[in-house]
Amino acid sequence: MPPSVVTVVSDAPPTDAPSDGRRLRSQESRRKIVQALMELVRDGQLEPSAEVVAERAGVGLRSVFRHFKDMEGLRREMSEIVEGELRELVDRPFAGATWRDHLTDVVHRRAEVFERVMPYRRAGSLQAHRSSFLQSNKARVNHTLRVTLRAILPEALATDATLFEALDLTLSFESWIRLRHDQALTPDDARRVWERTVRALIAEAEDPTTP
Repeated sequence: MPPSVVTVVSDAPPTDAPSDGRRLRSQESRRKIVQALMELVRDGQLEPSAEVVAERAGVGLRSVFRHFKDMEGLRREMSEIVEGELRELVDRPFAGATWRDHLTDVVHRRAEVFERVMPYRRAGSLQAHRSSFLQSNKARVNHTLRVTLRAILPEALATDATLFEALDLTLSFESWIRLRHDQALTPDDARRVWERTVRALIAEAEDPTTP
């Protein structure tokens, strides 16, 4: 007698392997495109064209615009990734026990993170005049940085409007870019300028007779 045939019936829903494969390839293609833009910007090409991005990503130009309506959409995704890195700065617990410790931590933390995301901020600044998204994104990030700075200062210093604005300016993205690019300082030297300026501002505010 021929061997019996046993049919196994599964309750699991059928999978669409070809569809899954296409989706994974699409996700990988999108990832490569975003990564290519970020690499180009990090390498100093602050306004790369779609053609250059496609070439770096190893995809066709049509693939870029299949995933993104335009370059604005691609830059938006890059900005969201960069903002995620900035969020780490805000969410990380402060080191030390006193407000002075926290202010020192802010100086070091901003120097570290601003240096990492500086190319993307510079690229965004070039596009901001024609991008409402980049303008609102910049305003939102700056507001968050101001709130964080104000929260660590004693009330007497936080409510000193002139001091607060001076500290906010000193510890801004624009200040870091000026020190690093226009004044050609190393990251360590730029951070030391920040530290010295912050110390002088705090000392003057606490003792107006300080020379």
